[in-house]
Parts: sequence; C-alpha cells; structure tokens
Amino acid sequence: MKLNTFLLAILLLSGAGIFATKSAHAQDSFHGATARLKKYKAIYVLDESDDKKIRGTLRNIGNALNDPRLKGKLEVELIAFGDGVTVYQKSGPYESLLKDLQAKGVILAQCDNTIRERHIDKNTLFSFISYVPSGNGEIIIRQQQGWAMVHP
Repeated sequence: MKLNTFLLAILLLSGAGIFATKSAHAQDSFHGATARLKKYKAIYVLDESDDKKIRGTLRNIGNALNDPRLKGKLEVELIAFGDGVTVYQKSGPYESLLKDLQAKGVILAQCDNTIRERHIDKNTLFSFISYVPSGNGEIIIRQQQGWAMVHP
C-alpha cells in the first residue's frame, strides 16, 4: 500500500513538472497576438473629466497607433460624452495632444446630446472636432460595424 502511494506521488509530481515546463516554455515564446488582418478599427470611449483618465486615454491611443503590429493598419475614433467633454474644452490643456492624434488620422468626436443637455456653447470647444448625435449611438453603430470598443 505504501509503495502504491509512493508511486502515485512520484507520478503526480513528475506530471506537474512536465506541465510547469510546458507552461514556462509557452510564456517564453509568446510575444503577443499576430495582426493578420489588413485593417483594424477601434473606438475609444471617454466619459470622465479626470485629468489622469483623459491623459491615460490619449496615451493609450498613441500606444496603439505606434504598436508595430498595427502600424498603418489601425483606424481610431475618440468619442467623448458626459464628463468626457472636458477633453475638448479650449480652456483645458489637451489641444496639442489632440492635434497630434488627429494628424495621425484619429477621428475626434463629441456627443451632441451632452452639448445640448449641459447647455455648452460649441465656441468653448475646439473647432477641429466633429459632432455625433449621441455618444451611445456612435458606440452601438461602431460595434456593429466591427470596431473594437476600448474604455480605459
């Protein structure tokens, strides 16, 4: 009986070692997903006014555009609604970051519902942004068109 228990323990431990070796090897050889498609599309959602969140979202967009697997294959839209309207306010510090992203082809969109419901004068927002009827509608349509939704 002791011999059977001993043999079973050895079998289990040696099997665990094999799996651990395979798992470690798989981690060493994994370098991320392969971008096999010719085109990728992502919509980034911004509905917060927190500076750290806004800067993080803009940085994430830049990181995606600079990912060597996606270089030249990625179309990006930034949709702001609710408190996210802060990113497009002329009084804020984001103009140069937004213009840099727009120069790289990023679509900068603002929800018109937010503008109307909060009684925001469009003259207080950057003139180089676009408007959509609703942020949620934009997300729904883009998802159905196959766009990845990113909400950092």
